[in-house]
Amino acid sequence: MRKLVYYIATTLDGFLAGPDGGDPSGPDGFWPVPEDYLRHIVAEYPETLPAPAREALSVTAGGTRFDTVLEGRRTYEIGLRAGLTDAYPHLRHLVFSRTLTESPDPAVELVADDPVETVRKLKQEDGRDLWLIGGGELAGALLPEIDRLVLKVGPLTLGTGIPLFGGGAAFEPRRWELTEHLVLRSGAAFLTYDRAAE
Repeated sequence: MRKLVYYIATTLDGFLAGPDGGDPSGPDGFWPVPEDYLRHIVAEYPETLPAPAREALSVTAGGTRFDTVLEGRRTYEIGLRAGLTDAYPHLRHLVFSRTLTESPDPAVELVADDPVETVRKLKQEDGRDLWLIGGGELAGALLPEIDRLVLKVGPLTLGTGIPLFGGGAAFEPRRWELTEHLVLRSGAAFLTYDRAAE
């Protein structure tokens, strides 16, 4: 069965964006993108790079981990503000929104249905794993369905911002098992956790 993988950049204090929800790695962002960090993503997660970055870096690898990306409306709108109607044309692209009524791109599927039920159906389909890119609110709603966390932990703190899991998450303590880890010279860490057996 396919897994739902929350592959996301987070600060040491658990935030994925600043209070304004803007792109933390964009031109006005605060997220450090050192060479070793980018090199690791290109080598291990090439399908998670948006199309402009893939083009700029001459990345043609399709990747072996994900064939579908899931994101919430606010995260999707970061790309829209940058002029991208589909930042991931190399993946099946689903955007969860109850307010968007028409997709800005024919390849982007809008989903107004319950995210949990949608993900359960997607998991039953054939294919590679499902990549949950964010945001925190969608991740909070989907927390019961997340099978793996891949946290790209940056060596910085924000103090406040958009949390890793938004207000939709219920208080349900769960254990996770560290299955992979890599700490780069630049200070970033890639931590992979699989849901522990209950």
